[in-house]
Amino acid sequence: MRSPKQVFTSQVVTLFVWPPTFGRHAGMRVAPRVPRSLMFAPMRLLRPLLVAMLVATAVRAGEAQVPGAELTQVLVSRPALESLLTRLDQAADSRDFSGPVRDRVRRLAVLVRARLTDGDFHAGDRIRLNVEGETALTDTFTVEAGRLVRLPTIGAVPLEGVLRVELTDYLTRRLGQFLRSPKVRAQSLIRVAILGAVARQGFYTVPVDIPVNDVLMVAGGPAGTAILDQIYIERGKERLYDGEELQQVIMEGRTLDELSVQAGDRFVVPEKTQRNGLQFIQTLQILLTIPLTVLGLVRIFK
Repeated sequence: MRSPKQVFTSQVVTLFVWPPTFGRHAGMRVAPRVPRSLMFAPMRLLRPLLVAMLVATAVRAGEAQVPGAELTQVLVSRPALESLLTRLDQAADSRDFSGPVRDRVRRLAVLVRARLTDGDFHAGDRIRLNVEGETALTDTFTVEAGRLVRLPTIGAVPLEGVLRVELTDYLTRRLGQFLRSPKVRAQSLIRVAILGAVARQGFYTVPVDIPVNDVLMVAGGPAGTAILDQIYIERGKERLYDGEELQQVIMEGRTLDELSVQAGDRFVVPEKTQRNGLQFIQTLQILLTIPLTVLGLVRIFK
């Protein structure tokens, strides 16, 4: 029988497997096919992340579990979100957690409460729709301001209060008002920024049912200078996930939907500062010439 450490290590080395091809759609930037030799990140890149995760796991062994880690659904259902919100509210007032952790839990509760009230869809989100036998309705559509999507021959369809997991059933009911027994498949896509020490920084349109490590691979994976145990996700000026919490999220393979990620959120991979010997010598030369230059000017104007 393998030890817990061996099991944990075997999980970590498979974190950065290339995700399934998303396919090409008009206006979408889609990740290119990756050679087999690049399917796994080098172990020298994963080592800092592995160490951080092992430490985080050991620390958490004696701590109360923050609500949310137990979610296992690719797309989180409304009952699961309602249950999560109840437990987050309870944890926010619990003395089992430190002050900073309770503050963090309150921020998560705000995100979950907003999802339950307003739904998941925002202007700029994309919906990949397939309606059997309906060519005009089989395409990728953009959510407009006011949380609605305009479909050919159907018109504006409101998305207020609709969760991503509810999208297919909801559109099936709406289209059923115009079509006879429509067979609908719908997938939610969001546009996120992937910045820092990755192969190709930029904005990418990705499905919400993929895990965080797959998002990084969409941008070509971490660069050799990436600091993997300092990756963070931010929205505006607020960090949503970072540090040990994000390492745990990556280890568990949790999806963007589970983390309540929205369009416009940024995935940032910090980069190591590299200074070689030549740069040091050049900098030293510049610093040494400053006093000589000042002395020369003094003598000229003396």
